[in-house]
Amino acid sequence: MKILVVLTSHDQLGNTGRKTGFWLEELAAPYYAFKDAGAEITLVSPKGGQPPLDPKSDEPGFQTDLTRRFNADAAAKAQLAATLRLDSVAQEDFDTVFYPGGHGPMWDLAEDADSIRLIESFVAAGKTIALVCHAPGVLHRVKTPDGKPLVAGRHVTGFTNGEEAAVGLTQVVPFLVEDELLGLGAIFSKVKDWGVHTVVDGKLITGQNPGSSGPTADLLIDALRKQGL
Repeated sequence: MKILVVLTSHDQLGNTGRKTGFWLEELAAPYYAFKDAGAEITLVSPKGGQPPLDPKSDEPGFQTDLTRRFNADAAAKAQLAATLRLDSVAQEDFDTVFYPGGHGPMWDLAEDADSIRLIESFVAAGKTIALVCHAPGVLHRVKTPDGKPLVAGRHVTGFTNGEEAAVGLTQVVPFLVEDELLGLGAIFSKVKDWGVHTVVDGKLITGQNPGSSGPTADLLIDALRKQGL
């Protein structure tokens, strides 16, 4: 089971002067779900090297047993510090791709040509893909082989308008994940703010928020095992 994990390289939270990046729980929870399932994990980012961590995600109130496990894991930290460049990997070498969120992907991965091509190649190859929280927004430029928006007519979830409002960033982000996916014709579902929610639509798996990242990873592992991987 070979899993590609795509992280952001973007560290500026719009024009706020604050830092952003990937959200720690959204990497740590899936990382250990994959690792404990015996998967081979490859981490990549657009620029390669150390991807930026959203500093808020490592504050005490957002820490979990798995984020603490990650922070104490020298091998995991070393792997994170040496992510490969996104443009150096190919779909053919992996069984699936997983995108953690955080606000960073809204600026770089959402518009990154290499990311768009990579996701489109996984879809064309009939492989399962999974994205959580803000990362479903990365799909907004992704097309099916016949040129239609990938999410059109598909059941998805992601970080909601209500959750974005709750963190005070509605006017800061380039677009709202919920509105953008709905505008592309997706069938968007959600639960209460910060509730755990996952959606499976064929070979597309999405999770609503940080707390949904572990369950999203578990669904991806189940899907791969059903495929005999």
